[in-house]
Amino acid sequence: MNKPQNLARLEDVAKLAGVSLGSASRALSVPNQVKPKTLAKVMTAVSQLGYVRNGAARALASRKTGSIAVIYPTLKNPMFANSIDSLQQTLAELGYQLIIGSHEYNPEGELSVVRAIVERSIDGIILIGADHDDGIFNLIRQRNLPYVLTWSVDETDYQHKVGFSNHFAAYEMACRVVAKGHKHIAYCGGPTMHNERSRARLSGTLAGLKEAGLDIPVEWIIEAPFSIEGGEYAIDKLWQGKYHPTALICGTDLHAIGAVHECARRGIDVPASLSITGFDDIDFARITTPPLTTVRVPINEIGVRTAKKIVALIENQEMTEDERLTTEIIERGSLAPPPPHK
Repeated sequence: MNKPQNLARLEDVAKLAGVSLGSASRALSVPNQVKPKTLAKVMTAVSQLGYVRNGAARALASRKTGSIAVIYPTLKNPMFANSIDSLQQTLAELGYQLIIGSHEYNPEGELSVVRAIVERSIDGIILIGADHDDGIFNLIRQRNLPYVLTWSVDETDYQHKVGFSNHFAAYEMACRVVAKGHKHIAYCGGPTMHNERSRARLSGTLAGLKEAGLDIPVEWIIEAPFSIEGGEYAIDKLWQGKYHPTALICGTDLHAIGAVHECARRGIDVPASLSITGFDDIDFARITTPPLTTVRVPINEIGVRTAKKIVALIENQEMTEDERLTTEIIERGSLAPPPPHK
């Protein structure tokens, strides 16, 4: 049997790099706070020695784990999956690792996921939106855990938010659809229960139409699962009636893509017979036939700012309470004026 080699210590790294023990420790814990030349020396020594930090010992000594959790409602939506990159990269640059959880829009499931992750010990937590079980906020308060709410600044008095107004973004899209001349407009969005983002997108749409003296018949307001199938369901339901809309405003791109697909299957011309708009501007939005008019959400900026805000909270740095970002309407081929005489 081979005799095991002695494990490299932080002192060994500092000696090989030619820096102080404190500099070596800072280079590994908060690399953004040391000079690039020092960081390069330390990382070279780490590589040569095969040094691995003792996470358990570090956590005991500093009462920090170096881990931050983010809890997504789902990872099936490309919007959330794509947002992980900027969040994870920025946290890594700040010396933290990301733990990811999801709950498929199940409030009880979210509470269970949060409880399990918090019990493993984390330094902070990021939640999507503000509509969460009271038990989650109670748990956060009991643990005195720094948190950031992201993706929305609507319907909440909680502090530490990074996001955009879903209400205003939806309002702007409704105004754009009305400006094309549409008067018969339907809406398809996700379930509004336990989801303030869905409620805000619906209320923003209704506000934009009301400003133009328009309304949506109750039977044309469709709640459907956050999926392509949800958009297909919306078209199926709308076309069961005697009268049909000339425009369908969707609360997500997945709904819009499903609606476009179902229209193609039924021979409904988009946008000549029915204009369709989305929300999010996921990658698939620009390659549908026709390409989707949609609301572009600043996912990279949300990730970067959220990471910086949660770390600032953990490290007791000064910062603003809320960060309100802007969205942008991207007009493509799925939106056009209504058919004549409609």
